[in-house]
Amino acid sequence: MRLSIDHRTNYRFSEPQARLVQLLRLTPQNTHDQTVAQWRIDVDRDARLRQGRDGFGNCITMLYVEGPLDGIEIAVSGEVLTSHSSGVVHGASELLPPALFLRATEATAADPDIAAFALGAGGERPLDRLHRLNDALHERFAFDRGRPLPGLDAAAAFVRESATPRDMAQMFAVAARSLGIPARYVSGYCRTDITGDHRPTPHGWVEAHVDGIGWIGFDPCFGRSPEDNYVRVAAALDAAGAAPVAGSRLGEGAERLDVDVSVVAEE
Repeated sequence: MRLSIDHRTNYRFSEPQARLVQLLRLTPQNTHDQTVAQWRIDVDRDARLRQGRDGFGNCITMLYVEGPLDGIEIAVSGEVLTSHSSGVVHGASELLPPALFLRATEATAADPDIAAFALGAGGERPLDRLHRLNDALHERFAFDRGRPLPGLDAAAAFVRESATPRDMAQMFAVAARSLGIPARYVSGYCRTDITGDHRPTPHGWVEAHVDGIGWIGFDPCFGRSPEDNYVRVAAALDAAGAAPVAGSRLGEGAERLDVDVSVVAEE
């Protein structure tokens, strides 16, 4: 499948900023299941861009802009060829051992209620447990199509009636780790014209490691494994570590953030 992606991030500041530094995880990598046909990052200001990789092996772009700055738009566009893989990740760059992804973070701290939920989902073998967990989370929570609440961790999200993709993925990671299964958060894109709505944010799901198979994707938001309608961009211990845009600014005042994403299949 050929997926066409347009992702625009707009910052507006109430006071001029002296300097802006952003870390962008916005560039997908080639794997056996996805090939980047074309990809570009554009900025509507004079800026310095420096390419690199973070500690998880994700492609990053460091963005430096000198002020005075009252706003900035970061526009990403490209095309990615994807193939069916039954959710299994093939040929991705793996710098770290799977056991590292048993580690908890502040956003994905161990939680007894989530652990009990994972046990209650059932299943005998690890792969069966993961599929049952995926289904159970999908059935438990209504899909929150809004933007995630800043600072909401997995335990706090678990007591709510609805959940965003970020929150469901982080809950899945906590649950899988409680079963002794390594799990990591993945950020990327999901084709919007198959879901019946337009979601103005990048997507998030989770990958879990099963011995003898490798990393397998699960999307509790839809109760399925990612297939050729997904584009994988970055992976980390939690959503913050795989965030598409993160950084700092030098200046007073407030900021307004607007994000819009479109992912469609090209004929």
